[in-house]
Amino acid sequence: MSKTFRPYAPEQSELLPPSPREWLPAGHVAYFILDTVAELDLRPLLERYERELRGYPPHHPRMMVGLLLYGYCVGVASSRKIEKKTYEDIAFRVIAAGQHPDHSTVSEFRRQHLDVLAGLFVQVLALCQKAGLVQLGHVALDGTKLKANASKHKAMSYERMQQREKELAEKVAALLKAAEAADAAEDKLYGKKKRGDELPEELQRAETRLARIRAAKAELEAEAKAARAAQQAEKQQAEKQQDGGDEPPSGPTPLPRHQVQSEADGPPKPKAQRNFTDPESRIQKTQQGFIQGFNAQAAVDAAHQIIVAQALTNQPPDVEHFLPLLEQVVENCGEVPQVTTADAGYFSEENLTRAASMGINAYVAVGRQKHGVQPPAVRGRMPRELSVKDWMARRLRTKAGRQVYARRKAVAEPPFGQIKQARGFRQLLLRGLKKARGEWALICLTHNLLKLHRAQATA
Repeated sequence: MSKTFRPYAPEQSELLPPSPREWLPAGHVAYFILDTVAELDLRPLLERYERELRGYPPHHPRMMVGLLLYGYCVGVASSRKIEKKTYEDIAFRVIAAGQHPDHSTVSEFRRQHLDVLAGLFVQVLALCQKAGLVQLGHVALDGTKLKANASKHKAMSYERMQQREKELAEKVAALLKAAEAADAAEDKLYGKKKRGDELPEELQRAETRLARIRAAKAELEAEAKAARAAQQAEKQQAEKQQDGGDEPPSGPTPLPRHQVQSEADGPPKPKAQRNFTDPESRIQKTQQGFIQGFNAQAAVDAAHQIIVAQALTNQPPDVEHFLPLLEQVVENCGEVPQVTTADAGYFSEENLTRAASMGINAYVAVGRQKHGVQPPAVRGRMPRELSVKDWMARRLRTKAGRQVYARRKAVAEPPFGQIKQARGFRQLLLRGLKKARGEWALICLTHNLLKLHRAQATA
């Protein structure tokens, strides 16, 4: 007697097509994305479509937003992979509702509307606040280095540019001289089917490289000149404030931007670099070595590891990101966090003084301690004559200070691990500082979406 199996007929059609709501388990993140996108205010995006000339109907913006948000949630950012997923992945098929936007459509939508997509960060954060996931009892600041979509081997120092410019100029001159000497024998050199006035391929390559190096060298010199002008303006502004002749600058603190180091009133320093693929990316130091990339920043709320502020720059040090991040936390959430912690990379006396003026209770390390070495705790009242640095160092050695600061690592670092390890975002897809910032905002808002989804699923 043969074994009886359950019926299996993969070619059998169903009498009634199943609803998309039956394709995935209840509570799947794809359904959550559909419901969330329906709540988001996409009027700025829809208004752009209204201004366009009438033509073939485009894909619905809500579907495109849903595809991108779900893609970033599961670590799929490539437009080609998203297109493929709409054919092969059930969750993507549910969100696309049976449509298949091609990769160029997905890529162009993201490129044209990246500013609106990045702006959804605040809306998603508001949903997290509404769900009670943001408490602002303890907010920790931290940064991580992300690879740019460019190789560090495609960068060149100013000193090397000068050397290569000279070498290539000499090579081009020699090739031109050789080409002119061969004009009499052009049939033999170029072939009868050519006019004889085409440049040899080797000469074309050399001229192209020379043009690229000269352009990069000129841009580096222009950046150095602009940096010197900005530094001079800052110096004059500081002198005016010291003399009491000018008010302190108002408005939000700008994000830092890498400035090309230059000799006094001269060209860039020899080691100043520029990348040919993504000129706005910079060499960043990591624990594993050096990468061509950006400095990604996040302020994380301790309650549920929601990112309440985010930023991305090409400035490697963290210290200048402290105030812009804190100001963004207050602007995004509408209130000041009770406690803020940050590692020694964010310490400066100005940062602590400004934070105190904002009513922020900050705990910022003043330097790195040797591993396994902990100075004895201090007791008693804080001496009045201490400098800001000594005051903070003493504060962190109190029992209460140690308890607060000990939580910093467990609050700030897990989101970066989830983003880079679990979702695979170690390298950005988009090039240029503006686009890289938009992509980092997308990565952070989808981190918050996943936290919101899990909180609702376990409620």
